[in-house]
Amino acid sequence: MPGLPRPITVPSRGSASGRGLRHPEPPKTPVAPVQRRRRRETAAAWAYVSPAVLIILGLGVVPVAWSLLLSFQVDDLVTPSRWTGLDNYAALAQDPHFAQAVGNTVLYTLLYVPLSILFGFLLAQALNRRIRLVGLYRTLVFVPFVLSATAQGVLFSFILDPQFGAANSLLHHLGVSPQGFLTDPAQALLVLVGITLWSGTGFCVVVYLAALQDVPPSLVEAARLDGAGTWRVLRHVTLPAITPVTAFLVLWQLITSLQVFDLVYVTTKGGPLGSTTVIVYFVWEQAFKNFTAGYGAASAYVLALALLVVVLVLRVLRRPGKALR
Repeated sequence: MPGLPRPITVPSRGSASGRGLRHPEPPKTPVAPVQRRRRRETAAAWAYVSPAVLIILGLGVVPVAWSLLLSFQVDDLVTPSRWTGLDNYAALAQDPHFAQAVGNTVLYTLLYVPLSILFGFLLAQALNRRIRLVGLYRTLVFVPFVLSATAQGVLFSFILDPQFGAANSLLHHLGVSPQGFLTDPAQALLVLVGITLWSGTGFCVVVYLAALQDVPPSLVEAARLDGAGTWRVLRHVTLPAITPVTAFLVLWQLITSLQVFDLVYVTTKGGPLGSTTVIVYFVWEQAFKNFTAGYGAASAYVLALALLVVVLVLRVLRRPGKALR
């Protein structure tokens, strides 16, 4: 009679000769391969981030540090510079042209920032409804924003030309005397504000449209059930809901307005009689037209200090319980 197959038995735990089940020990990874792998990962990470680091250092940190040193020197970009300490800043405080540039920049900012936000909000309210061709209207409002300031300047230089421009031709048909527009010291800065409003309001419209569509409909419906009209819904529901967006737009438009340069350069070049000279154009004029690079760097740092103060003030106002909340 053939023998039965021998059963396979599981050895018990603790048996030295196979009497028990012993869990296999995890394989030990050699130390040297782990270190090599970490070195390869670190090298790969630096290879990925090194272009961004070089760009930040080359276009950000180094120019900022170099211009700060330059602001304490007399430098014409040709001959060796000479250290003068705070003389450039003291000269700026007594320079009437710099004071005029500061005044023009402040006036430009005070006109452009609130008007662009107000028009942007009103247009967003109008375009946040279900009307025919609303997509076309939104596109037409946003298109001027994507145009470069250089293209805008060239376009409006033709339109507002005092002799051959289309604007004066239209005014002539309406019986209004011809205007100087960009050649009139009393009108030039206001005209620049109008051009910037034409192009910059589209950005506010798009941001406000996104914010208005995020307002919870349940809050609006609850307010209407409580008897609130359109004005009360706007005041007590819509405006509080979009307050963070408004704060962002105020900061963004402030920085944009304080840095305006290309439109001034293309249209008026700071004229007539310095009526459109803003701070950034003053910096460029000192550095690359008058070849007083140290003086221009000092004025640039005054602008940077002004921007820093604006940002700090807005951060303080955005704290809980402050004005913007």
